[in-house]
Amino acid sequence: MSKAKEIPIPEEVKGYSQLRLDVDLTNEKITKSQISKEFLRDWIGGYGFGAKILWDELEPGVDPLGPENVFVYAHGPFPTTLLPTSSKYGVFAKSPLTGFFGMAISSGSVAAQARRAGVNLIVFKGKAPEPVYMVVDDDDYYLVPCEKTLWGKGCWETEEILRHEFQDQRLAVMSIGPAGERMSRIACITNDRNRQAGRTGMGAVMGSKNLKAICFRGTKGVQVAHPAEFYKLAKKLIKVANGPATAKYRDQGTPAGLTSYNKLGMMPIFNHREGTWEKITEGPITGEILNEEWVVKKVACSQCSIACDHLARVPKSHPDYPNLIASVDIELVYGFGTACGNWDWPTIFKCITLCDNLGIDAISGGVTAAMACDLYEEGIITKEDLGYELPFGSTHNLVRFTEEMIMGKGFAGKIFGDGTKMAGVRLEEMGRKNASYHAMQIKGLEMPAFDIHGMTSFAVGESVAVRGACHLRNGAYGLDAKGTFDRFSYDKPLERGKAIMDIENIYAIIDSYIICKFTRGIYENDAEMAKVYELVTGIPVTDEFIIKRGAAIVNLSKCFNIREGWTRADDHPPQRFFKEAHTKGPAKGFTLDEKGFQTLLSGYYEARGWDPETGIPKEETLRDLGLDFVIGKLEPKAAKPKKGGKK
Repeated sequence: MSKAKEIPIPEEVKGYSQLRLDVDLTNEKITKSQISKEFLRDWIGGYGFGAKILWDELEPGVDPLGPENVFVYAHGPFPTTLLPTSSKYGVFAKSPLTGFFGMAISSGSVAAQARRAGVNLIVFKGKAPEPVYMVVDDDDYYLVPCEKTLWGKGCWETEEILRHEFQDQRLAVMSIGPAGERMSRIACITNDRNRQAGRTGMGAVMGSKNLKAICFRGTKGVQVAHPAEFYKLAKKLIKVANGPATAKYRDQGTPAGLTSYNKLGMMPIFNHREGTWEKITEGPITGEILNEEWVVKKVACSQCSIACDHLARVPKSHPDYPNLIASVDIELVYGFGTACGNWDWPTIFKCITLCDNLGIDAISGGVTAAMACDLYEEGIITKEDLGYELPFGSTHNLVRFTEEMIMGKGFAGKIFGDGTKMAGVRLEEMGRKNASYHAMQIKGLEMPAFDIHGMTSFAVGESVAVRGACHLRNGAYGLDAKGTFDRFSYDKPLERGKAIMDIENIYAIIDSYIICKFTRGIYENDAEMAKVYELVTGIPVTDEFIIKRGAAIVNLSKCFNIREGWTRADDHPPQRFFKEAHTKGPAKGFTLDEKGFQTLLSGYYEARGWDPETGIPKEETLRDLGLDFVIGKLEPKAAKPKKGGKK
């Protein structure tokens, strides 16, 4: 394969602004520099930028909630161009939730406004002496104290106040809520009201730095290297994006998957005790019913023609939540719905809005709530602990639990306010045996909306994802759902490993560009995906080169994890999938087999060019990917934090 240095770089690179801002919060100093053309070529954008900066500039073993952690904002070369779904940004830091590589990606208007302001990358270090927000306004960059104006307020109010302050409804605002301020390890960042950089606790990192919000607006244009060719290809991609390839997201949004996953026995029910539910089979928890009875508007992000954001409204006649509006996603219907045994739509909507406004990752929040319901059913937590009952199927009390969890109040906040892993640790420290068994997490990150009892390929794919349990860093669920491999067997470990790896590599490029994964099917092949990069930037890449850079990005973030103390044992699903079978549905009677899982895991490691026993990348693999600078630096400098009860 071609090495990065063999790809020529034009004298002038387009698309990127090449501007990096370094923000020393401790000393309230902002400096700017130009990103090198070699850095752009080798690390692409978003995820790639974040991986390289965290490796280079973060001291190993630091406290994720300490001032030494580095917080990175980045986007790629495409915001404000015609490329569909290209207004996305990423944030990166050592995760306070997992202790490993932390990343979260969001859509909306932020990346577009940041690009119009001429910024590609912002690196925050230190901690502000008092709460502040940052403004990027074309060529003006400054910090504003906000302890008396914004601190303590929800994300939605923060956004409204800042837009009013600037008298500009186009102002893009990414902010944290009270959960981030109190450094909940599952805190998120909200922008455009209904868009979140949710996973791995990036909101807590902002809170630890006294950084309430970042605002962007700009008036600068963007240039592409080959405008005529790019316009022609972008126009074609937009047309395809409006067709059958994305129809389910446009018509029903992501909740379209409720019915299909339920039929396959892959929809998590009752905290993953089951994979099918009559409330989906017979209603009312279906994408069809959601859209027919509750959805009032479909909203698109900048540079998007799909409009997958479906806004649901509770009628004004409702006794508890009149006129409440929520942005509904399948992951949240899973967390606060199916996993909690709850089929009441207004309850689901209310829990979602609490998370989005007060600032926690609603996936982690929902899965944590499901764990609490499960523990209540088992008698591990009680009415005396909570002050109320919380069985599966709870409605009002589920809302109460969710708000207490977010705000850190009462037993719910004290025990569950930092996610499932820490809840298990804290309960077991109290003598509540086997509490961690009910925590549906991998590496500390709560699981997405797939029950993996009968998903042997995705059991591996989800386990090896660098940021923890994740379907967006590793889309191997498709290998099981589409029947590429027998999802109940453990054959062809090397072949499966390569298939898992190939998906992961292209996902790394998608997250570096950054574009929406809902449009991954609009490209004819990898060569066309490489072509859009060349037409915008002018860097003459091939599909072979692009995929190899994806592999380099995955390997570098994996090396970051190893340096922070990762071992093979961290790539493992919860024990429930090995010990408890479904009692109905296609996966009835099936549990994962430890020996079979480990065989497939070794197959993935081998396909990656990693030691099949330890999962450590081999030196020849690192050299081939241009990661020579990693060799000899993988020994952990300090054990990752084990105790989550103290901040």
